[in-house]
Amino acid sequence: MVSRAKSGEVAAYEELLRRYQRLAFRVAYVISGDTDEAEDVAQTAFVNAWLALSRFRAGASFRPWLLRIVANEAKNRGMAAARRRRFVLALAADEAHRPLVADPPDAALVTAERSEWLVDHLNRLREADRTVLTLRYALDLPEAEIAAALGCRRGTVKSRLHRALGRLRAQITTDQASDDGANPARGGDLP
Repeated sequence: MVSRAKSGEVAAYEELLRRYQRLAFRVAYVISGDTDEAEDVAQTAFVNAWLALSRFRAGASFRPWLLRIVANEAKNRGMAAARRRRFVLALAADEAHRPLVADPPDAALVTAERSEWLVDHLNRLREADRTVLTLRYALDLPEAEIAAALGCRRGTVKSRLHRALGRLRAQITTDQASDDGANPARGGDLP
């Protein structure tokens, strides 16, 4: 079955998908802990497996190979979500002690204003800083893919991310000092 799928026979790959779909979902669910996320992970893993089928070694067992792809996809998504949380927390770390001013019905407006505020700060950065931050935190690309996209080493990506975050923090700190609190992260005029 695997050799037929490897030779491009879609029906054979569909049979493999049917055979391993439930198992792939269960593995994804155990790692992600979320039904919807597990479904997305399993689907993406099957697409990735189809794309990588040419690299599957003849004679190897398909099941562990596929489950490794599923597990890696689930872990990568989990790490991406953690990176997003850390990014948001890092930006707000100095302001965490300030209470929100908005009433609960205004929560969506507050979130939109804070997002707009952050995008404004990102847009004021150099293009290189904006690019590396967007690739990492908005598009959730792993450092290795960013390195490939930018044509540099993974260590260079780490350095660029660190420096870009530093410049973003410095810009926000400078603006907070000059605005005397009139921005959403500080809890001034905007909640």
